[in-house]
Amino acid sequence: MLIDGLQCGHFNREVFETLVRGGVHCVTSTLGFWEGTVESMESIGHWRDMEREHGDLFFIARTAEDIESAPSRGKVAILLGYQNAALFEGRIAFVELFADLGVRVVQLTYNNQNDLGGSCYETEDSGLARFGREVIREMNRVGMVVDCSHVGDRTTLDAINWSEQPIAITHANAASVFPHKRNKTDPVLAALKEKGGVIGCAAYRNIAPQTANESLRGWCEMVARTVDLAGVDHVGIGTDYSHNHGPADYDWMRKGRWTRTVQYGAGSAANPGPTPKPEWIKTVDKLSTVQGGLIDVGFSADEADKLVGGNWLRLYRQVFAAAGR
Repeated sequence: MLIDGLQCGHFNREVFETLVRGGVHCVTSTLGFWEGTVESMESIGHWRDMEREHGDLFFIARTAEDIESAPSRGKVAILLGYQNAALFEGRIAFVELFADLGVRVVQLTYNNQNDLGGSCYETEDSGLARFGREVIREMNRVGMVVDCSHVGDRTTLDAINWSEQPIAITHANAASVFPHKRNKTDPVLAALKEKGGVIGCAAYRNIAPQTANESLRGWCEMVARTVDLAGVDHVGIGTDYSHNHGPADYDWMRKGRWTRTVQYGAGSAANPGPTPKPEWIKTVDKLSTVQGGLIDVGFSADEADKLVGGNWLRLYRQVFAAAGR
């Protein structure tokens, strides 16, 4: 299985064709960042319309068994996900409703503090709020993956310890490999390992070492260093690959409706604009080269299988199977 824990942007037929050509079996798509309930439902409606139009290339997955069927069907399984909990609008009942609509992955916070907990960009990380604890347990109950990628370290540790299911860090790297507020510290990775979670290593230029951007080997060496910290059973792919993004998309991701001031996201004043794709993955079908790249840097074939998809599938099986218990 070849599974990418996080991609975003405007998916279309060309994107789906490229994913199928690259042998990608499952992708978690980003349906929203700052949107509330109604806008988030509209995104689900849009994806259902695309499934009707392009159902020969992809399908919306709800179970681990759905994902496992992707190779034999010759299609990409898409997990519906959000990079913020704004879709719940402070209502605990909405967690179950969105799960019923097919949502399988939700990040607790995006780039700002919210009513669940702290973001990686806040000066002070508040930790997991009472509402955040309630949402996590409800997500556990309905079989929804808790994502802590843009979440502050204190809140992430709280979430790992509070959740009854393993959590995900779908798209980040190790901070000790590349220091950045978006990346995760060694204590977080140790706790993630202890509780059975998975981190998806990102192929996003702003949060990865230059060597990981220049070549597949460099990126696989970064994965190997992450495995040294989190263990071979707890690392996967989470490229954060964006499709067809333009200036308006970057403004929305970075500013939402909450500010009029300049925001750089994971960039900086010295690097304010969109960042080019890493040299080795200019097109997303190049994910098909990762397994061989991992073997080339010293992983066995079985270990490479875990890293390119087996670890995600194990987490999905466990979390999705918990629904309704």
